[in-house]
Parts: sequence; C-alpha cells; structure tokens
Amino acid sequence: MVLTLAGVLTWALWPGEEPRSRQYREAVACLLTDDQGLRGAQAAEVWSGMQDASLETLARVQYLTVDGAQTVENARGLLNSQIQSRCSMVLAVGEAPGAAVREAAPVHPGVMFVLFGDMINGAPKNLSVMKSSRGDVHDVLVDEMGSDLR
Repeated sequence: MVLTLAGVLTWALWPGEEPRSRQYREAVACLLTDDQGLRGAQAAEVWSGMQDASLETLARVQYLTVDGAQTVENARGLLNSQIQSRCSMVLAVGEAPGAAVREAAPVHPGVMFVLFGDMINGAPKNLSVMKSSRGDVHDVLVDEMGSDLR
C-alpha cells in the first residue's frame, strides 16, 4: 500500500514536459480575401507572410473568404466579424474586401488596416497600402504586432 501511494505521488508530482502546442499571444492579424480565397496568387503571398510573422511574434493569424457575390455588402459582414473578434490588424485582398476596408477604416481607428496596390489619397492613419510580397507582409506584421519576447 505504501509503495503504491509513493508511486502515485511520484507520478503526480513529477515535473511535466513543456507544452508542445504553440502558446499564442492575444494579438490577432486577419486576412479578408475575395472568392478565390488562398488559391489566389496575391492572397497566397500575403498569407505566407502572415504565417511567417506568426512564427516570429506568436500572434495568431486567421482568414475569411468572401463567398458568393463579390459585393461590398458581403465583404462588410465578414469584415465586421473580424473586427468584433478583436483582430488588431486586418489585411484585405480583392476588390470587394478592399472597398469594405476603405469604408471601415475611418470608423475603427483602433484597428490597423492594410490594402495592396496603389496608394490612396486622403487615407486615414490606420490604413496602409503596400506591395503584396511575402517579406513586406512579414515585416509590417512584426512591426505592428511586436516580436515574441520568450
């Protein structure tokens, strides 16, 4: 009986291994794509940069695809869900997602928005336009989300 109790206590108090899953920070970066989703060349490039930055910063990354009609109204609903789920940065690829972001940026100054393509005159401070290269996306996410401080 004593040996059994000693064995159970030893097992219960033995130091455990480090968790194998990644322990993410509260920061979340979100991608909103057109109906091509991650199959589109530009979205795939952006998503790769986001994943690279996630490994470095331990910020979570997620994406939503605008299915069905490619309208601002459809994109707006998904964008609003990303904002409400506490995405601190939203990147958008495609015409409808981009239009929804241009509309939402002035109303949500606490969220950083990123579009890809030509510069926008008179854009609010929380809206950036950049190239859609994997490295550029990685760099802007690391700058915005901060590096992992492990």
